[in-house]
Amino acid sequence: MQETTILWADDEIDLLKPHILFLNEKGYKVKTVTNGNDALELFQTHYFDLVFLDENMPGLTGLETLAKIKTINPDIPVVLITKNEEEYLMEDAIGFKIDDYLIKPVNPKQILLTIKKLIDNKRLVSEKTSMAYQQDFRNLGMTLNENLDHNEWTEVYKKLIYWELSLEKLEDAGMHEILTTQKAEANVQFSKFIDRNYLNWLKNPEKGPITSNQLFKKKVIPSLEANKPVFFILIDNLRYDQWKVINSILTDYYRMEEESSYFSILPTATQYARNSIFSGLMPLEMEKRFPEMWQNDEDEGGKNLYEDKFLADQLTRILRKDCKHSYNKILTFEQGRDITESVTNLLNNDLNVIVYNFVDMLSHARTDMAMIRELANDEAAYRSLTLSWFEHSPLLDLLKKLSQKNVKIIITTDHGTIRVKHPSKVIGDRNTNSNLRYKQGKNLNYINKDVFLIKNPHDAQLPKLHMSSSFIFAKDETYFVYPNNYNQFVNYFNETFQHGGISLEEMIVPYATYSPK
Repeated sequence: MQETTILWADDEIDLLKPHILFLNEKGYKVKTVTNGNDALELFQTHYFDLVFLDENMPGLTGLETLAKIKTINPDIPVVLITKNEEEYLMEDAIGFKIDDYLIKPVNPKQILLTIKKLIDNKRLVSEKTSMAYQQDFRNLGMTLNENLDHNEWTEVYKKLIYWELSLEKLEDAGMHEILTTQKAEANVQFSKFIDRNYLNWLKNPEKGPITSNQLFKKKVIPSLEANKPVFFILIDNLRYDQWKVINSILTDYYRMEEESSYFSILPTATQYARNSIFSGLMPLEMEKRFPEMWQNDEDEGGKNLYEDKFLADQLTRILRKDCKHSYNKILTFEQGRDITESVTNLLNNDLNVIVYNFVDMLSHARTDMAMIRELANDEAAYRSLTLSWFEHSPLLDLLKKLSQKNVKIIITTDHGTIRVKHPSKVIGDRNTNSNLRYKQGKNLNYINKDVFLIKNPHDAQLPKLHMSSSFIFAKDETYFVYPNNYNQFVNYFNETFQHGGISLEEMIVPYATYSPK
């Protein structure tokens, strides 16, 4: 490991010899000067990992030296050491982007702690994080082989995401590979769990998790309060890990009141899951109640054109009274900006529903556009793109504006998405739908181990297109391909983000409520 070099400027440097000897013994190389000018000269001609500056030096003061050092290289951490505890001095130092602030007299261990915090922090965190995951790896492995319920599966998934986000910051390819393998194994076991339990949940909803069709009745409606408008913001196709990274921005403006999740229905596709949220119904029930609005896979036209009507019907059905509400779907930057500018009008409503489609468009763009695919070549990059969008989006502007009002904010999604890696051959007739993660059709031919079969769609509260129609859902990282043009198809779709099937990422999705700080 390369030796850490420190520049220390103090007009009483001779009095600090015990400190410098102590640091030398700990393996640090310390260069000393007695004034700011000499410090700048050395800083320009040598590389240093850290700078200590005495505030009260002849000539250039510590603050003046700090300002000049930051213009030369703003990334090198600088610590100001002073006898002066005046608040204005601390504020000035922070304004000049000081990295730490110590009050004299300082002892050697204080100095060592500061060095470790600023220089060794990354290495120490990396070592501790890797060690902690290695210890938890065995526990997680044992847990995956237990007979988990839906709550326990949610905790397993959240723990895997915790480790994924923690290890993401480390340059340890080995740890990343181990975690990726463990996530894949978790998805294999989760798919078996859904295979065994999904239809039972639909028959006995009280024994299962909250699902898409129950979300408004069980979570949203009870959160409505008198004189406090609720903003229900659904970001389409948002995974739990993507929500975690945008949540770090949200908590600058809001207190998080609740962090929870619910299970998306199958298929985990917008046409089914999102319509189910707003109607409070399963797809078969929607087809019966709204025959002129419900669109099946083989029907022409948009599949999510009546969400506002579904929502109005559900609110009246549950509340048995009028609920003053709005519904807005944001597909463009301009639409997002318009709703931010007209937010005052929305404050008169009990409930405001806003659907943001950006993440879904990002997912599809990653499949279709080579440049986006390169920018989002793995989960970490996909999260980074999502965060970058959010930081510069009209949605964040809207949320900043709302943080100044007496409102409640709900952030959720309709389903997640998974990066697919294992092609599985399927044969169907020409009317079979094109989704890569689920198929609906007659006489489907498939590889049994790769699918969850629903022979009678009505068992899963799904419409039946034909008497012999069935549904198959891709498990874990599998995606469906046709035998003709197999290689071309695989080359195009392998490692793309898809939804519609069974995985932790698609089914266990975030639901969080916030109040302004």
